[in-house]
Amino acid sequence: MVTIIERTVSQTAALVRPALIDCDLHNELHGDVWALVPYLPERWRRHVETFGVRSPSGGFYPRFMDHRADARPPSGRRAGSDVDFVREDYLDRCRVAYAILNPLSPAASQTNLELGAALATACNDWQVAEWLDREPRLRASIAVAIEAPDLAVAEIRRRARDTRFVQVLFTGRPQEPMGRRKYWPIYEACEDLGLKVASHAFGSYGNPVTGAGWPSFYLEDHVGPAQAMQANIISLVTEGVFERFPGLQVISVENGFAWLPSLCWRLDAAWSLLRDEVPHLSLAPSEYVHRHVWATTQPMEEPHHPHQFAEMLDHLGPLVDRIVFASDYPHWDADQPDEAFPVRLGVEQARKFYYANAATLYGFDSKSC
Repeated sequence: MVTIIERTVSQTAALVRPALIDCDLHNELHGDVWALVPYLPERWRRHVETFGVRSPSGGFYPRFMDHRADARPPSGRRAGSDVDFVREDYLDRCRVAYAILNPLSPAASQTNLELGAALATACNDWQVAEWLDREPRLRASIAVAIEAPDLAVAEIRRRARDTRFVQVLFTGRPQEPMGRRKYWPIYEACEDLGLKVASHAFGSYGNPVTGAGWPSFYLEDHVGPAQAMQANIISLVTEGVFERFPGLQVISVENGFAWLPSLCWRLDAAWSLLRDEVPHLSLAPSEYVHRHVWATTQPMEEPHHPHQFAEMLDHLGPLVDRIVFASDYPHWDADQPDEAFPVRLGVEQARKFYYANAATLYGFDSKSC
């Protein structure tokens, strides 16, 4: 039980801590898909109750789906599913100025695309009613059925009227690499409406979750998302997505970021020899990455020697101003804001990572930092 003294100390610390922006807070579905059933039309409600939902593939890890024990509310609900407890346990305690909700719903993974679109609409209605309307510091990602771009665009345009929705959510491993023309209508709508695109780690629409096939262990799956994000960035660049949609901004969520410099180096080296194959690119690949790609801190790479972390940031070059803080609350490996970085940051660098970079990305008030 938290004593009055402990609560007072916690509240005092929150007042003196600089404000932060969290770019990956998970609003969890208590009961998974059943939490969305009240928001579905009758037809799809009967469908889910009778036939359930169906995705192409993927693993399930019961121990890690329970999330952090200390983030479970007194009501006994699933951690991250109770907005009142999230407010008290995290938003207030850590002085969160804004938090971006990333709902891990089944909408994007359905083989029945119309059901996926219905689940996406229900998920977004649920976010409005149970999260955005109840906590003004929250902003949300639009859930869409990404494998049905026409249905996704309709949902994006419907939701964009509510400016609390700031981006469109992709899974980390869609059916095709993210640069394919199939997804271009989604990017066109996002650019037109000023929305970002977030690619969140994990999820699989039938493809192996590593570059070499299906893994045996959760450890492999947990470390593997960076492989998929690198492939997606290569695809976005070489297919000409950023050339065609110069206003598009893509956030890599929960994939690390230390690999960004080496990816840019290799892309530029290969492009210098093979540029005739991609004449639609007017810039070196690294320039597109520098202008259009952002990355969240959780989980970040932690070198064995502290000085190597500074070297890693130096290698990022201009991308260092495109790294944004994320907690991954309430998941088992979430980062506490005060303990997120493996080294002590300078005041200016901390201000950028915890607040200013994200404020620039989303157009939030920059004076709160």
